Amino acid sequence: MKYFLTLCISFTVWNTGFAEVRLPRFFSDNMILQQDQVNTIWGWAQKDEEIVVKASWGDSASTLANSDGQWHVYLNTPTHGTGHSIQINGSNVISIRNIAIGEVWLCLGQSNMGWSVQNSFEADSESTVDLPNLRIFKSAREHWHKPLEENRDRLCCWKACTPEAAMETSAVSYYFGKKLHQDLGIPVGIIQRAYAGTPIEGWLPWKQQQHDRRSKVLKELLEDTALRLAEKRGETASKAIAAFESELATYNTKVDTGETMKNKFKPLSPPIITRPATLGHQFPSNIFNAMVEPIAPYGIRGIIWYQGERNSKNVPQAMHYQQQIKTLIHFYRRHWNQRSEGHMPENFPFQITQLPSWHAPQSEPVEGLESPWVVTREAMRLARENIPNTFMAVSIDTGDAVELHPKNKKPIGIRHALIALQNTYGKNVIGEGPRYQSHTVHDGTVLVEFASIGSGLRAARSTGLNTFAIAGSDRVWHWANAQIKGNKVIVSSPEVIDPVAVRYAWGMNPSQRNLLYNVEGLPASPFRTDGW
Repeated sequence: MKYFLTLCISFTVWNTGFAEVRLPRFFSDNMILQQDQVNTIWGWAQKDEEIVVKASWGDSASTLANSDGQWHVYLNTPTHGTGHSIQINGSNVISIRNIAIGEVWLCLGQSNMGWSVQNSFEADSESTVDLPNLRIFKSAREHWHKPLEENRDRLCCWKACTPEAAMETSAVSYYFGKKLHQDLGIPVGIIQRAYAGTPIEGWLPWKQQQHDRRSKVLKELLEDTALRLAEKRGETASKAIAAFESELATYNTKVDTGETMKNKFKPLSPPIITRPATLGHQFPSNIFNAMVEPIAPYGIRGIIWYQGERNSKNVPQAMHYQQQIKTLIHFYRRHWNQRSEGHMPENFPFQITQLPSWHAPQSEPVEGLESPWVVTREAMRLARENIPNTFMAVSIDTGDAVELHPKNKKPIGIRHALIALQNTYGKNVIGEGPRYQSHTVHDGTVLVEFASIGSGLRAARSTGLNTFAIAGSDRVWHWANAQIKGNKVIVSSPEVIDPVAVRYAWGMNPSQRNLLYNVEGLPASPFRTDGW
């Protein structure tokens, strides 16, 4: 049997009883609530305490705290506006001021989602930004072995977008939110939750993946690693467990006798053993437990997702991503819907960031086992095509041959905003680049038809498309000639007399080749017509 130890004294202290009404940290001054929606407001209080919540726009609700001290109410929000407030009345009174009502988006992912404006290209152009109704909530990255009720980052709060706040914000989130705010002309809120190096397994609760073979193998590997690390450090698991139980007993005695320092309790040092909480960014469910569960079911319009690098170490792992991203999208929608008791729609928009280019420029018509990223891109494309209200921002033209963290983040944020403007807000814009729709084989050529062509198809440069590959039944790939004709691309090669399949941009880094765009300047996604 494997043991893991957990200790978070600061969390445990206030969870043992509530002397006053408390709110999660994202209910703070400067917050933004989703407009035209029933929003959940929740917190903690004494058992059976009556809680009355009043909003400045005229809505109110009341409830009693349950046996665990938890309570929640629902408030209807009006159409967008600013200068609002909420008052929560119980044994004490909490007032939340300068509340905006508008559009709220949750931005999740690993390091490229967290990559800040100040570390990106064009940062200088944001050095004087002043957007008081673009609101940003960002907290420290966290991981834990079981679901948390609250962020453990005590300093996190909503901020209006000043130059300082902008510089510290995720560049993708910032440029997305800024364009939405400016084009819609209403308040926009961005909730940033990013953690570097995290696999998708960390973003799903264990219950959703406990029957997944790869997740189980990962979990067992990390558990075994934790025990080995503890023993290598000169302390066996049994000794660490005994030490933990002794410290916990001492701590509980202090709590019972009131000997803790009010508001200044210093957490006890945890035992040396490595725990899931410290393995966090690798351990299945630990990111969800600490960074997603505490904010559900906060009212949002949709989710922006930028993750996948960590699940693209090899082709078998990347192939598994197709099922994992499908599971994640369906679960997040269902979870928000259930936690809000049906007030959050179960099909809210989910926008994926397709992985950018990386590594040496593509030189072969099709890269194979050395190119797991292209397999992950295909998994993302299929999720976009097959899951309703799911969209994808293509970024193969924004990568870097060397850096895993390309600095060209602005186009990605803008593309996500265009997708939302077209598909969520019904604006007359083109949100995505050309999307493979179908193909036919005719007289030695393959005619590939595209959707989302906007004002038409075009190549990045006038030298002609050189990113398509073609193969016959022998499955040998050759670079193809490709010509644009209306909403189609005609693909052929003198080396393939009887073609059966086409692939486009099927490599780790196709960015240096002549890519396919629509006239609006949005790139086509890599794709394949075969199932080889």
